Amino acid sequence: MTEKEVEKKEAELLKRIEKLEAMEQEVKAREKSAKEKEKKKKQILLRLSPSLWNELARWAEDDFRSINGQIEFLLAEAVRKRKNK
Repeated sequence: MTEKEVEKKEAELLKRIEKLEAMEQEVKAREKSAKEKEKKKKQILLRLSPSLWNELARWAEDDFRSINGQIEFLLAEAVRKRKNK
């Protein structure tokens, strides 16, 4: 490889690094925004029967969610369906 080719490859790699750094900053900004939204969520006390809890736990595991995430998902789905009536 000639010196010019090496310089060209080096320049290309530097551009890629800059793009990756920009993407990393964007991801960090999105994560920060998501965390801020998460903090704004309201907390509620919810009492469930052990059998319902177990069913939700299995379902959540199948969907790769936490139980809390599964309950939130199900409530959001119910609200969306109700709005579409």
